[in-house]
Amino acid sequence: MKWYLRELVLPAEVPACRRLTRFGRTKGATYRRCGRSASRAGFQAAGLAGLAILSAGLLYAQVPWGYGPPPGGPTPNTPMAQQNAQRTVQSQVNWFQNRTQSASNYGGGGYGMVWQQFQTLQGAYNAFKATLSPQQLSSGANKLAELDAGLGILEEAFTNYTQDVADGQSSASAFNNMCQVLYRASGVWLQEFNSVCNRLQVGWQ
Repeated sequence: MKWYLRELVLPAEVPACRRLTRFGRTKGATYRRCGRSASRAGFQAAGLAGLAILSAGLLYAQVPWGYGPPPGGPTPNTPMAQQNAQRTVQSQVNWFQNRTQSASNYGGGGYGMVWQQFQTLQGAYNAFKATLSPQQLSSGANKLAELDAGLGILEEAFTNYTQDVADGQSSASAFNNMCQVLYRASGVWLQEFNSVCNRLQVGWQ
């Protein structure tokens, strides 16, 4: 059964709001735009600032190795290995949500922090899949594909942030909106991840 990310609506007091509407398979995220345009000068300055922040974030973000066995070694699919990998993903989602809540305190460096934590979450999830048995991978192929698609849609929020800044929205407002969407969307993704783990009997003896 395919599933979708429920609609996310930002608080009414946020002047330039967005709504992440659909989540599943190859569907993308669509957003409702509202707010006022900036002046041409502000548009150009904000666009350059957004691109600079994006470039810095991409250069800064690297997924640290630390999930699963050393490169080139076999990945165990024992119950304990699966349980550890599952808990790591859950912890990384929590860390990611914490980053979205605190990153604005770090000014221009906040984007890179959120992006790096998202990359770390992706790495943990990929390491988790490597611990699954062939039978689990086969029976859960569709559900795992939806989880992959969900992470892809979360990633689109970063691109949409850059586009918003280029369109004239203030970087602070666009960043706050992005973080709110990511916080809610990652929570929905975690719920589905936990459900899939139960269906596949991850970590069961």
